[in-house]
Amino acid sequence: MQNNKRPENMERITTSELAQAFIAEQIAAIKTQVGDKKVLLALSGGVDSSVVAALLIRAIGKNLVCVHVNHGLLRKGEPEQVIQVFRHEMDANLVYVDAVDRFLNKLAGVAEPEQKRKIIGAEFIRVFEEEARKQEGIKFLAQGTIYPDILESGPVKAHHNVGGLPEDLQFELVEPLKFLFKDEVRVVGHELGLPDNMVYRQPFPGPGLGVRCVGAITRDRLEAVRESDAILREEFANAGLEGKVWQYFTIVPDFKTVGVKNNVRCFEWPVVLRAVNTRDAMTATVEDVPFALLQKITARITAEVPGVNRVLFDLTPKPTGTIEWE
Repeated sequence: MQNNKRPENMERITTSELAQAFIAEQIAAIKTQVGDKKVLLALSGGVDSSVVAALLIRAIGKNLVCVHVNHGLLRKGEPEQVIQVFRHEMDANLVYVDAVDRFLNKLAGVAEPEQKRKIIGAEFIRVFEEEARKQEGIKFLAQGTIYPDILESGPVKAHHNVGGLPEDLQFELVEPLKFLFKDEVRVVGHELGLPDNMVYRQPFPGPGLGVRCVGAITRDRLEAVRESDAILREEFANAGLEGKVWQYFTIVPDFKTVGVKNNVRCFEWPVVLRAVNTRDAMTATVEDVPFALLQKITARITAEVPGVNRVLFDLTPKPTGTIEWE
């Protein structure tokens, strides 16, 4: 049985020097494990998979095959950033899969949150499996497993969805970050040259914006979530709150309210703003966002996001509320 206990003598990675030592050690270990064989990685653009990708590119170059699946539930600009950073800046062997229609067609009319999650997870596995079978000479599967994943859910990072690949593919796992905590992963990512907005990215649910488009997902309401979220993130950054607030995002529920635009009554969606701080995600407090900033965000969202006539601010801590709405 594989030993998944963090080495007792492993020093916490908090400095550039320790990160560089870790990188050198893992590059050597990857080369020993992989040799001249190919490695497959599901690259979401999140912190863990991005750091694994950057590390393996250093170790084996083009023998790493990164597969980025755009399921249509990512935030604004994220697929483009993955392509820019990994294909154009790091010269990665990147396969981009546009599966937006495939996912959204599967999700049409599905309102129950857990069913939505299952559809997204299962479809991701199928898309990734199809891309894996197109590749030749793949012997290894890289995963962004970090130490809390081992403590919480065993040696396979199930929420990355690649743990459900058919056994006939018979990939051997490569998990270079499996003894690191999230803050250590960020230090390593910064040292590998990844952009700060990728390394210090906020926590993002596996089903993406699918859980913030509450109820049955429609393309127009999903776009309202994406555009309002981009405005919120831009205004928080301009106000100096980026990196100071643990998580902030928008939700568009599946109901409409009456409003007035251009002196005409309209019946459109509300957008809910959520901004919370937490240490462990078990409890959370609400960020005290300045009222003037909330007014500015409201004005922009109602003016710039089609189909929206109202903006609300969620004041509920955890408990009684959860951080996400679904």
